[in-house]
Amino acid sequence: MKLPGLIGKKVGMTSVFSVEGKSIPCTVIECGPCVVTQVKTIEKDGYEALQLGFDEKKEKHTTKQLSGHFKKAGTTPKRKLVEFAGFAEEHKLGDVIDVTILEGTAYVDIVGTSKGKGYQGVVKRHGFGGVGQATHGQHNRLRKPGSIGACSTPARVFKGMRMGGRMGGDRVTVENLEVLKVIPENNLLLVKGSVPGSKGSYVIIQK
Repeated sequence: MKLPGLIGKKVGMTSVFSVEGKSIPCTVIECGPCVVTQVKTIEKDGYEALQLGFDEKKEKHTTKQLSGHFKKAGTTPKRKLVEFAGFAEEHKLGDVIDVTILEGTAYVDIVGTSKGKGYQGVVKRHGFGGVGQATHGQHNRLRKPGSIGACSTPARVFKGMRMGGRMGGDRVTVENLEVLKVIPENNLLLVKGSVPGSKGSYVIIQK
């Protein structure tokens, strides 16, 4: 079950200085404001949750069905919709939830989509030795995987064998990222360390 949280957009990375003067790398996230676009109830939907909308979208790029959905909530069309469960307070359609709900929170989990890297070989994808270490005992093929199976027994390649293939573009959750700073006036959240995805990509911040 998704915990209460917000939808955000990755702005980029910067660094802040600790009290001791140490530089700490951090990610800047534009966190909200999010609008409650639907309230799910046990009686009607079988479970309780809030659907939040984030980031403005042009009316002409919105389907008629979604336009009616947003008008019912009394808000403009939104680009990103995500459901959250577990909010302690009661909310109704059109309520705005911003980054202030994360004030006093020490750690958050962030869900994002990692950068897509296309088709990659075993050196980049799985960290094989490559040049210098000459992967898997080879002497003249410096970035190749080497043997991928035995001979007539088992006469097949086992599932999960580390080989070249599509890399990145996966849903990734980074847990227990430390919250360094909350800037309510600009709807910004600063968390210690890196967050999956490129600049401008959407992320889900969960308490």
